Amino acid sequence: MDIASVIAEVPEKIAELQLSFSSGAVVGSTDGFYISQYILWMFVATAILLIVVFAAKRRMTLVPQSKFANAIEALVEFVRKDVGEGVVGKGYEKHLPFLLTIFLFILFNNLLGLIPGAKPGTGTISVTAALSLVAFVYFNIYGMKKQGVGRYWLNLAPKGVILPLAVMLWFIELFSLFLRLMTLAIRLFANMYAGHIVLGAFALLTTLFLTPLIQQGISAAALVTALPSVIWMALLILMYAMELLVAVIQAYVFVMLTGVYIQIAAGEE
Repeated sequence: MDIASVIAEVPEKIAELQLSFSSGAVVGSTDGFYISQYILWMFVATAILLIVVFAAKRRMTLVPQSKFANAIEALVEFVRKDVGEGVVGKGYEKHLPFLLTIFLFILFNNLLGLIPGAKPGTGTISVTAALSLVAFVYFNIYGMKKQGVGRYWLNLAPKGVILPLAVMLWFIELFSLFLRLMTLAIRLFANMYAGHIVLGAFALLTTLFLTPLIQQGISAAALVTALPSVIWMALLILMYAMELLVAVIQAYVFVMLTGVYIQIAAGEE
């Protein structure tokens, strides 16, 4: 098998790769209730998160002794200081459990999806849309409790402008409010799904170009065919490192924006 033959296989293998990322049923049937591979891995990530949190809680002491517990505590402190104190501001303490839950849930799903064979729960729009809806409902309910229902919705329009302009701006701000729901969901989904497609493509290309060397043994022709796999492997490692960073950044961006929306919903203190 030469390089031309390997390249000819690429379109078919890429099509198979895309199919492997579909949300088909792994439990049940698409005709009724079913669980897709993304939802299944979301349950796995949730179970791991609960085990980690409870294990860390049991190991926490007044004088830090466990590196494992310290690592979890560092994540808590990061969200508390950077998002709680830094973004939400005064009264952030009552929002901290919610923000921490969202952050850790997304982070564990993102990281689990980097394990070969696994899929991130955040790699499907249904999960990210549900997360966005929860955040959307949360900050709007908080805003209505803080300001009062009528005042909260009226405050969408800026004060001090003439009535016709105020009405127009109110509808623009209302649209912007619901746009937050969509952007939260799409940003997280698109980054995680696209990143894993690229990882899969690089892994596939590495495997395709290495196959002749594995099947035929060491020969001049097999070595020449396998040479491009070095480049794909280097790109795969680089992309994998980037995806590790993206997994953390996307969890942070989601919870940070949620904190911003909570702070906006609070209105004037």
